[in-house]
Amino acid sequence: MNIFIAIVLLVVGFVMLTKGADWFVDGSSALAFRLGIPQLVIGLTIVAMGTSAPEAAVSITSALKGNEGITVGNVVGSNIMNILLILGIASVIVPLAVQKSTRLIEIPYMIAITVLFGVLGYTGENVTRVEGGILWIAFLIYLGYLLWMAKKGKEDNEPDEKQKSLPVQLLMILVGLVCIVLGSRFVVDGATEIAEVIGISERIIGLTIVAFGTSLPELVTSIAAARRGNADIAIGNIVGSNVFNILFVAGTSALIRPVVFERKFVLDTAMATATAVLLHVCVCNKDSKLKRTGGIIMLLAYAAYFVKLLVG
Repeated sequence: MNIFIAIVLLVVGFVMLTKGADWFVDGSSALAFRLGIPQLVIGLTIVAMGTSAPEAAVSITSALKGNEGITVGNVVGSNIMNILLILGIASVIVPLAVQKSTRLIEIPYMIAITVLFGVLGYTGENVTRVEGGILWIAFLIYLGYLLWMAKKGKEDNEPDEKQKSLPVQLLMILVGLVCIVLGSRFVVDGATEIAEVIGISERIIGLTIVAFGTSLPELVTSIAAARRGNADIAIGNIVGSNVFNILFVAGTSALIRPVVFERKFVLDTAMATATAVLLHVCVCNKDSKLKRTGGIIMLLAYAAYFVKLLVG
């Protein structure tokens, strides 16, 4: 494979990931609305997991192929980018209101499992199958919490005359998943080849190019939600995606094959923890909003982190 073909694969893969996630989210959200599930729960579950499907597909495919540098880099890099870049941009466009449960439970849980992931990786310089099981147990606890949230806040949504039919919704979900799986293979193959040709480490490729490509669905979804005034989906999408990335994506990858955790990833995981703490600080104000000032701080922090990656 030459560099030109690798770049084409990367671009085609990103397009398939983005469109596939878009169709998956639209179909899943419409189906959830039909079932009367609250907006915040939709953001934390279906939208979050749908927009994280590219990360899942890319990381799990990388684990199967033995490219652990892309696996960990993609998860950690996407989580950093989700908060600093995506929520930063969304909150600059319009301040985002944050629900009490998000401030008191969901964001602190995200911080805790990020620390847990860093500790598991640091202690043995890899995340073993047993530790992958621990992450999965934490994921099941999170799903139990979301199920409780759904039952507690179940809404009676009025049917939307413009809503697509059930068969169309199911078809969108299926086609979206197919595009995500195929797109992920193209992205992994293309990114790995580029890294080998130009001598860039898999860690840097995973933290930047792959992380940005797989975070495109979160970017599009969160900005669209922010512009429409659906802050619950915008915030819930990012928090849910970050939790899903660590517990399901990294956990599943480790269950498939123990994931090597390079020493340099300790700094990246610490950065991911710091960004989660920064988000918590920015939303804990009297208005319970992520304001433009917080968004600007996040964007500046990401710029500094990106420069640090390039400089080494």
